[in-house]
This record gives sequence, C-alpha cells and structure tokens, in this order.
Amino acid sequence: MTALPPPGRTPGSVPRPRPAPAATTPDLPGPGAGTSPRGGPNLPPGTPSGPRRVATPVRLDVPLDPAPLLASLTAHAVPGVETVDGAEVTRAVVLGGRATLVTARLTDDRVEVRGDAPDPALRAVATRWFGLDDDLAAVVDALGPDRVVGPLVRRRPHLRVLGHLDGFEATLTTVLGQQVSLAAARTFSGRLAAAWGEPGPDGFLLFPRPETIAALDPDEVQRTVRVTGARARALHAVATAFAEGLDLGPDVDRVEARRRLHALSGVGPWTVEYLALRVLADRDALPGGDVVLRRALGADGTRAVEAAAQAWRPWRAYAAVHLWTAHAFAL
Repeated sequence: MTALPPPGRTPGSVPRPRPAPAATTPDLPGPGAGTSPRGGPNLPPGTPSGPRRVATPVRLDVPLDPAPLLASLTAHAVPGVETVDGAEVTRAVVLGGRATLVTARLTDDRVEVRGDAPDPALRAVATRWFGLDDDLAAVVDALGPDRVVGPLVRRRPHLRVLGHLDGFEATLTTVLGQQVSLAAARTFSGRLAAAWGEPGPDGFLLFPRPETIAALDPDEVQRTVRVTGARARALHAVATAFAEGLDLGPDVDRVEARRRLHALSGVGPWTVEYLALRVLADRDALPGGDVVLRRALGADGTRAVEAAAQAWRPWRAYAAVHLWTAHAFAL
C-alpha cells in the first residue's frame, strides 16, 4: 500500500481518503541488531527490559504537521492490524520479542507514544514511523526556492515523510495496491491479515509472517484474498524472499535492497521506489511513474518526471510527498 498517498499507488488510480527531534531519540536497529524474526522493529541493542510504562506517554516535541500523516494513515490502515481514531493511530508492534500495543497521538509539533515498553523503544518506534530524524530546515532551504514545489514546502514546512514499522507488511500491501483502487487494496490486505495474521493484544492482529505466506500454495492465496493468479504469485515470491532473509528498513543497504526487490516477479520500478521512500527512508527516492506526480508536473511519462525532479535532489522524496499531499489529499 502506498504511503502518503502515492495516490496513484501505481499509475492509474487516485485514492480519495475520507525540524529537528529530541537528541535522545534513538533509531530502530537494522538487520542483525535487534530486529524481530517477522521483520518488524525490536528493542535497540542494550535497551533495559524495564521499567515499562503504559499510562504515561512518551512525549516528543518536534516540528510536525499532523494532518498529512493522519490522512495517509487513515487511507492505508490494514483492517484488523491498524486503526486511526481522530489524532491517534494504534497497532501491535513486536518489541523485546513480544507483541505490544502502541498508540501514537499526533498533534501540532508533538508526538505522544503510549505502550507497555521502555521509553527508548517507544521513542525509536516514533522516530522510524514518522521520520522524526529528518532535518526539516534543510528540506525547506533546499526546496523552498523551487518554482514548482517551493510554495507547497513554504506552506507546510513541518510536513514529514511517513515511514513504516514492518518492511514485509509494507511490501505485501504495496504489491496488493498495484493497479487497483485504494479501497480495493485495503480490502485485499484485510482479507490476507484475517486469514493468516496472528492474534495480538486487545483484539488486534499481527500481520502474517513471511514464512506463513511462503508456505501456502499461491492458488490458496488467490482464492482467499480474491486477487488474480499473477498477483497471488507475486505475493508468494515476496514472502519467500523475506523468509529467506530479505529485510527492509532504514539501516539496510539500499542498493542491495533495491536489487533484490527488482529481481522479484510482480515487483516493478514504481513499487521499489515507493518502498525506498517509505521503508528504506531514502529521502531521494522518487516513484517517477506515479500518476499523480505526472499530472501535477504536466509530465507525459516517467522520464519527464525524473527530469523535472533533478532540481530536488537529494530531497526528491519530500518533493513527492508535498505534491501528493496537495494534489491527492487536497490539504
């Protein structure tokens, strides 16, 4: 599923959904440094097991524009796995080897995170989920003078790029969103989660594990999720790759991650660049084939979008998100 809406999710469909963080905010670990077996975040290495907190939220006062993040979260929440209620988003996250319910409240220039986990782990979750390590002043300095995206950047200088906490979930839902409407993609993802997800806290589901989907016959996936045979085979190929060691997150080798994604059947350039933008935290990623970007720029194809975007390096992902926010969500 796409993030801030690659409203095109893939070229052809437009969804219609209803500056510096605290220095103590740690990153989530990369592969081999505490990630969970299902590919989601885990405790940073060396994080103590306690004390834990539930009622009192961890507060991060950071430059933040909550509206685009909440709009995108609402549009892409997988039924049963993630919910958005007003300014709050809730999902189960694997922390310290166990599923923990985490709720983040997003308001102007503030993120509050609650969950049964140590403060450093909750800060790491928020940092990865909402891109809190990005230097927004540098983004404004670089893109603010631009004739095309400059007015959007100056109007929303605290906009951030939405991340994802589970590389496998992000990849499967993005593949399910190719060439269909956003509503259809959420329906497909919900069916997948309902059929093979794992029970989590308070009635939430954990998205299915790669090993679970890889062990299925693609025909069973096709019948249950009600997608085409080609799409079911693509889901199976992705799951197999993750089960065999593919990992996506902000700390992996981006060149190698892109190479392995491109090698998968049913995963095209738009999907790879979208995942680089949202999961790999590559702030120069650009899904050049996105239909909304093409329309916003008056470009007749991917090459024209890429040519127009040269001036936005190394912040092309931010330029894309600003264009999606203005032209798909009309914010």
